[in-house]
Amino acid sequence: MDKLKLKSRKRNSKNQITYKRNFIQGSVVAILLAITPYLFSIHESVPEERFWSTFLFTYDSKAWENANLVMWILTGKAVPLFLLLIWFFTCRHWWYHALLVPIVMYLYQIFALFNEDQSYFDEMNFMYMLPLMAIIIPSIYLVRAKIFDKLNDADKTMQELEEEFMMKPKGLWGKIKQYF
Repeated sequence: MDKLKLKSRKRNSKNQITYKRNFIQGSVVAILLAITPYLFSIHESVPEERFWSTFLFTYDSKAWENANLVMWILTGKAVPLFLLLIWFFTCRHWWYHALLVPIVMYLYQIFALFNEDQSYFDEMNFMYMLPLMAIIIPSIYLVRAKIFDKLNDADKTMQELEEEFMMKPKGLWGKIKQYF
């Protein structure tokens, strides 16, 4: 009897730790989502001059000639990228790899923003996206085809099949490790 109580206490202790961990992770994600409007308006603290000097760095906006404009464009690209990354790392559906396409697009645009040659800014060069899309789109289509093939052959609902294909790594690091 004492052994059963001890096992029950251990199980309850593990469940409490898991619940606390999930609560903390969920709270962090909720806080990050709640501060996104503040991140988007951070450009308002940047002066409308060519040079922006802080105690950490000095930024020269060069061709833009307005540091505020550069920061406004950067936040317009970085905040959606930030939200897409949160969605990518918290999504448990089979199609979440499709989010890599807009993530890479926003990363490309952010790197192009700070490129010396500003003549082609915000023109998405399809050749840079083609290798990524050549991998992601067929893989998503194959998973979708496999789901519908199983749906036709089995008596499972779409929800049950989605749960079967759902990936559940142990944490953020586990999710990152599954890609490498």
